[in-house]
Amino acid sequence: MPLLDITRPEIILVLNEAYDKEKRLRSYWVSKHTEKIQKAATLTREPTNYYEEDVMKHTMIAGMATITRDHKVATRNRRKVPLRDAKSIPGIESLRHKHSIINLGAGTAKEDPRLARPNTDLSPDPVMRPVDAKTKKILFKPKPHFGKEKYLHMRAKILPENRYYLPECMSWDYGWRMKDSKTLGKAEYGRNWVLHKTLQDRVGPTTDPAHYRSPMLVTEPRRLVMI
Repeated sequence: MPLLDITRPEIILVLNEAYDKEKRLRSYWVSKHTEKIQKAATLTREPTNYYEEDVMKHTMIAGMATITRDHKVATRNRRKVPLRDAKSIPGIESLRHKHSIINLGAGTAKEDPRLARPNTDLSPDPVMRPVDAKTKKILFKPKPHFGKEKYLHMRAKILPENRYYLPECMSWDYGWRMKDSKTLGKAEYGRNWVLHKTLQDRVGPTTDPAHYRSPMLVTEPRRLVMI
């Protein structure tokens, strides 16, 4: 809604009438509730002459018992010898045994030299597979035909299992390494569900092609013989 032009004479008259009406209503409300306003503004209880510091002091004194109790418990705990983190853990060399990417069969040291590490190296395995050098060069070329957006667009065309060693989020569990599934291939002796495929097709059911029609046979009409 556009703002009103308060310089126009007709707008000024409307505003003056609204201001006068609001002023009359306010005066009427104050005159009607004068007794209630005076009663609410008058102090009817005995004054205590408390200051803000007095209220805070009262709250602090009420909590002193808890502070004393906790201080005694803390004193007893401070007498105990604190536990220190061990500098070495027995068996630390075998933590990566049969749990690395090479042992899981997800990658080889020939494809990624970063995986060729001794068992005593406890640094985490790389998350992403090596990027192709040709694809990586797209990042260092000028826009708009190259750059980060073009690089991400090219990377999105690659299957997730060819970009990462392991699924990095729960949504990747569906469709991860689908090529390894045995149920993707067509059954050798399975039925061909033509009607089912037709109903689920994007364009819906269509007519049969011309070569599906039976040939037309030209024959003479039969004659009925009356006996």
